[in-house]
Amino acid sequence: MAEVTEKKEITEPMETESRSYGTATTSAKTSKYFLLGIILRGLLFALTLTSVILMITAKQTEYVISILTRTRELRPAKWNYSPAFIVSSMLNTLVCRKKCATNKFLIQTVLADVLAFGILASATGTAGGVAYIGLKGNSHIGWFKICNIYDKFCRHIAASLVLSLVALVILLIIITLSTIQTRC
Repeated sequence: MAEVTEKKEITEPMETESRSYGTATTSAKTSKYFLLGIILRGLLFALTLTSVILMITAKQTEYVISILTRTRELRPAKWNYSPAFIVSSMLNTLVCRKKCATNKFLIQTVLADVLAFGILASATGTAGGVAYIGLKGNSHIGWFKICNIYDKFCRHIAASLVLSLVALVILLIIITLSTIQTRC
């Protein structure tokens, strides 16, 4: 029995050392995830801000032939003529705010990120649907394509939508990292 006690005493310090080593490793992983999360949040901020700027500067005026009068008229195309583009720019602004999480509020931050992801995804999808109609038109209900006339306007809208989609991917990575961080 004395030998068993001695073996136990020898193995206990080793377990303690491995536990402290595991804690250091977990702490290092958590700090790496936290730092990566902050960097990605900065990138998310830049992407959504640029997306908003591109959206609100999307305007162009061109001569078009009026269907009713059959004359050439000078007509503008602006981002605020479409409710989908207005909502998209507002929601991109909402997601644009920069958040940093502490361990105390990490779960609330993950939930806020998931909510922001859903909002940004719906806004991007809606604006993308309207942009697609502008690009291709809809012959069944008489909506003509406009991107062959308002090319600069359409390029601004397309660039804004691409940045919103990249922001969605970044936000998804942030959510994944945040959930991994809560598990560590």
